[in-house]
Amino acid sequence: MNKIVEVLPDKAALIQRSLEIVISKITKAIEERGQFTIALAGGSTPKPLYEAMATQNLPWDKIHVFWGDERYVPPDHPDSNQRMARQAMLDRVTIPEGNIHPMPTGGSNPSADADKHEAELQAFFQAQVGKFPKFDVILLGIGDDAHTASLFPHTEALQVRDRMIAVGNKDGQPRITFTVPLINHAREVMFMVVGDSKRAALAQIFAPTADDFTYPARLIQPRGQLWWLLDESAGGDLKT
Repeated sequence: MNKIVEVLPDKAALIQRSLEIVISKITKAIEERGQFTIALAGGSTPKPLYEAMATQNLPWDKIHVFWGDERYVPPDHPDSNQRMARQAMLDRVTIPEGNIHPMPTGGSNPSADADKHEAELQAFFQAQVGKFPKFDVILLGIGDDAHTASLFPHTEALQVRDRMIAVGNKDGQPRITFTVPLINHAREVMFMVVGDSKRAALAQIFAPTADDFTYPARLIQPRGQLWWLLDESAGGDLKT
């Protein structure tokens, strides 16, 4: 794992830097493999990145969009990560609908929908059973409790090592989420973190020793490149 930590002056600078990185990875992936795969994060932090990407002249026919996690709500629900990304970016660009791969949340059985999405990933990446595909870029954030994706402290999903997709749990509400090993197989994992409310979590995530199951983002140790993009208010006094 190669870890790069960058502390940017403010959120605008962080968004600009994340845009530069993502565009460079799109170019490289398409040159080398003919397509680019990205898993989006939810929340307010990456939304301006998606809005910025929508203004770029990108080869959308070669870009495939996934999500690292999703609340178990219909796709038109205000809390849906898919809805946010469609409004901010996907509805504003010429991406083929077949290149958009949302997590299924329309049923009444999160486990069955997790299995369905696992099968979709296996088919798309032509992955052998038991093997994990390599996303080009997985975007992540953290919560004040150091969760990432829908991998929450002391939940069962944290311990899943033999699957790509698991059912997460937030206060009894199911989520669908990438698992730790799927994230860790990515070529690039990029955390985007803003705000002083994240300082305490970051201190534990970056500490030499701490409990991984209390601070789940510590479990993200990808084989590829790990980026931590922090604004000054989040990472200004971080000891890396």
